[in-house]
Amino acid sequence: MFWWLFSRHVPEFPKDMYHLNKKEVSIRKHLERNKKDKDSKFRLILVDNRIHRLARYYKKTKKLSIVAYVKCSVAESIISNTEV
Repeated sequence: MFWWLFSRHVPEFPKDMYHLNKKEVSIRKHLERNKKDKDSKFRLILVDNRIHRLARYYKKTKKLSIVAYVKCSVAESIISNTEV
């Protein structure tokens, strides 16, 4: 399925996609601690929409060979594997 999660070889994401996923992960972690933070919930929706829009662009232009939009748990593992 996601063979690159278990190896140190992580597929190359565009920087904008990587940073949006990183932002989404940090907002989700913040929301786990602060469930009533309505502004962060709203910002998470905006960031998630940006990720979808960017994924649509990369799929259309065929600049990304793997599925551009990933689940939050997969995004967390990608970010943790690349931050050394």
